[in-house]
Amino acid sequence: MQYINMRLLHFIIFTALVFIATSCSYKQNQLLFQTKQTTATDTAQQAKPTPYRIQSQDALQIRNLQNVRYIIDDGPSSSVSSGSGSGGSGSGQTYQVEDDGTITLPVLGHVQVAGLTRPQAAKLIEDLYRKNLLKDPIIELKVTNLKVTLLGEVKSPGNIPLLKDNITLVEMIGQAGGLTTGANEKNIKIIRGKGKNQEVHIIDLSDLRSVSDPRTIMQNGDIIYVAQNKRAIRTENLQNLNTWVQPALLIINTALVIFTLTRQ
Repeated sequence: MQYINMRLLHFIIFTALVFIATSCSYKQNQLLFQTKQTTATDTAQQAKPTPYRIQSQDALQIRNLQNVRYIIDDGPSSSVSSGSGSGGSGSGQTYQVEDDGTITLPVLGHVQVAGLTRPQAAKLIEDLYRKNLLKDPIIELKVTNLKVTLLGEVKSPGNIPLLKDNITLVEMIGQAGGLTTGANEKNIKIIRGKGKNQEVHIIDLSDLRSVSDPRTIMQNGDIIYVAQNKRAIRTENLQNLNTWVQPALLIINTALVIFTLTRQ
């Protein structure tokens, strides 16, 4: 009779563990961009994002789209290999902004760009080349050292270059491969700024209004953290539980075997 009770106890423990495992693994679908009831508008959502302004030590990739190989359109003899510029065919050339806020461009020499936005700097260089050398240049300018860091429940976390203006949170997550199945789409943090100016914005991607939220326009140095959803947290807790439950079950089984042998 006592042997039967021990077997029954063993069965109850095993059944309870199976129930916990199955209850923690229910399917939770991500609900993105749902229309929600309108509430009072957050004052932070009213703020317009400020465009990035070029600073010293920035790396600017510049090319004339009228001729993708050379910033000067006079053919191979005009290919530039100045000390501050580097780069290959089709990718433009990269120039570092010096401490005085200037870059050194072929023919033009030192051009002051610090404090300008990317479109302003591109137009300035266009106008200078049009005046001094080229016919109807189309200058493309990228600031190549800007980046956003993605952490947490995205498929490809890490640093992603911020090569153009007005890239949104959704686009940035897309570049990282999208959210994982363990992501909590209602709890995405954008950590912006440093020191006393640091701000943390909580974005709910299940809310359709998040698409037009100006806070989701990415800025250089932003850190995006995607938290886990409840299912992922429970699964992780279950895995931690299993690390000591399995040895415990082994001990129980061993004890039952010993008990059975001693009762015979």
